[in-house]
Amino acid sequence: MSKTFKKFLGILIVICLVIAGLLIWQKNISNHQRSTSHPTRIVKKKVHLVAIGDSLTYGQGDEDHKDGYVSLIKDRLQNKFHNQVTTVNYGVSGDRSDQILRRINDQKTIRQDLKSADVIVMTVGGNDLMQSLQKDLMTNSEKNISQDINNAGETYQAKLKKLFTTIRQQNKKAPIFVMSIYNPVYTYFPQVDTINSSISKWNQITQKTLQGYGPSYFVNINHLMSYGQYKTAAQREKLVQSSEKVNNGKVSQKELIAIMNKRKHNLNEYISTDDNFHPNHRGYRQMTYKLYKSMVKHDSFEYQKVGN
Repeated sequence: MSKTFKKFLGILIVICLVIAGLLIWQKNISNHQRSTSHPTRIVKKKVHLVAIGDSLTYGQGDEDHKDGYVSLIKDRLQNKFHNQVTTVNYGVSGDRSDQILRRINDQKTIRQDLKSADVIVMTVGGNDLMQSLQKDLMTNSEKNISQDINNAGETYQAKLKKLFTTIRQQNKKAPIFVMSIYNPVYTYFPQVDTINSSISKWNQITQKTLQGYGPSYFVNINHLMSYGQYKTAAQREKLVQSSEKVNNGKVSQKELIAIMNKRKHNLNEYISTDDNFHPNHRGYRQMTYKLYKSMVKHDSFEYQKVGN
């Protein structure tokens, strides 16, 4: 082996060692940057879920008497993340948004649970809307209803802002998931636009207002619960044709009362036959599935960060 070749081989080895050293250094720097800028997440051992709202949170209509969606979402989250989920249910049937706010302000226990919550789930708005619709719905005057709903919507939004502000004062970080309202008599009056449009407008107000109090997510169950098992447009068109034959496209107080008082049957398989208004257990399972999909998509509350 010539001296020239030995010299060349030595230089080549040195170059390879330098390159290898640079690659190792670069990898270490990259790993350090990842560990500092993107901390590793690990699943929390315990997650505290606080549910607050009206009858849909209370679980009214659930024939299994299992707190409606609250116990169902607890099971789903535990099965998904393999940790312990503790829940507390502050749902009260009949509560409007201002009454939910009053309970928070009056009850220290609710405020304490909100402060310690990892995630907050709410139902709100249905009773606010019912209060506005009851006095106008039977007139069948779209103009009057539309005007009254617009006026009531402004009041509702102001109440929501106070409610969400108070919740954020108790807890600035926990994500808030709010479920929409739906039309419990859609299958009987699918063509009555005054009801459908009022519910859509109410949901829009809730969704828009909620955006200012992030992290927050609106879970729209309107069509899911209103349509029930009538999933296709063709199925719903048959409902419209049937309804028009029965009530000529209008809704009367007598017909509404008859529907609410009827027992052991409802055209919507997701609605309880106890009051023909609230979800039954099957309906709560449907609601839970929509809520679960949203919570899994926005699952930061299930994790704690490790690292800087």
